[in-house]
Amino acid sequence: MNYTVNDYKKGQPRWCPGCGDHSFLASLQKAMAELGVPPYQTAVISGIGCSSRLPYYVNTYAMQTIHGRAAAIATGVKVANPELTVWQVSGDGDGLAIGGNHFIHAMRRNVDINIILLNNRIYGLTKGQYSPTSPRGFVSKSSPYGTVEDPFRPAELCFGARGHFFARAVATDGTGTVNILKAAAQHKGATVCEILQNCVIFNNGAHEPIYTREGRERNAIYVEHGKPLVFGEQKQYGLVQEGFGLKVVEIGKDGYTLDDILVHDAHCQDNTLQLKLAMMDNEHGFPVALGVIRDVEAPTYDEAIYAQIEEVKATKPYHCFEELLETNDIWEVK
Repeated sequence: MNYTVNDYKKGQPRWCPGCGDHSFLASLQKAMAELGVPPYQTAVISGIGCSSRLPYYVNTYAMQTIHGRAAAIATGVKVANPELTVWQVSGDGDGLAIGGNHFIHAMRRNVDINIILLNNRIYGLTKGQYSPTSPRGFVSKSSPYGTVEDPFRPAELCFGARGHFFARAVATDGTGTVNILKAAAQHKGATVCEILQNCVIFNNGAHEPIYTREGRERNAIYVEHGKPLVFGEQKQYGLVQEGFGLKVVEIGKDGYTLDDILVHDAHCQDNTLQLKLAMMDNEHGFPVALGVIRDVEAPTYDEAIYAQIEEVKATKPYHCFEELLETNDIWEVK
């Protein structure tokens, strides 16, 4: 059966006008339609926050859980019913603050769930407190003189927890978002898609340099496995390795040619260069990397659990609770 976007729509979204959640929801519904997984084989799980209202607006199995526990519930859903495609939707506060422990262990275990991290660098639902991804010095209601903390960088956290899939997109870039969501769904194991978005009320402009198409042409690089790492309005710039780091060069100048430009390898087990790509930012003269940055195969938690169950069952003389009781001494009381 062919599905359309309308098959995955439900309700009337209640986010602020201009919120990136609107754009992301449309991209998720389009990705679901293109993947063709039936709504009754799809589950969307969230925690608490603006982004976590999303399950109300998809015509799938859905559940809004408690603050920070979306990954735990999503894990249970996938292990209990491995046939489901499970999407977890969390904000940077829900996913990385109170939910940080669940996030890293979902990565470490490699549970086959798709984690969407909607990163606007602010707590929006509770009206404008700084979050784990807010930059040092950020002024908010809970840091009126500027936060003195350094932020989490989601890619670094994912890679450090032995994550095997990491991708990034901008909420206003529908094509880019749909592409990484489809790649995540097709990957076996835990995936993280970081979606950069603005909170138009409390942190508008958080990702301003790359929030428009023109901005992305100047300040972002779309990475694609097997393709040279080039960017710019005329694809005139590229990335080369310099020592243990990366360097931006202009192709055709200072002796650099296209042959000198690094080629992206998303499937490399060693994540050294993938992490360097993921950590680039405009503040240090680099483009922001968008697309699938890491995509490596590894055994999944849920498959390993079921394989272990079958292995243990094969070695036991009993296969159900009644047979288990009959393996021991039995007394009949009359």
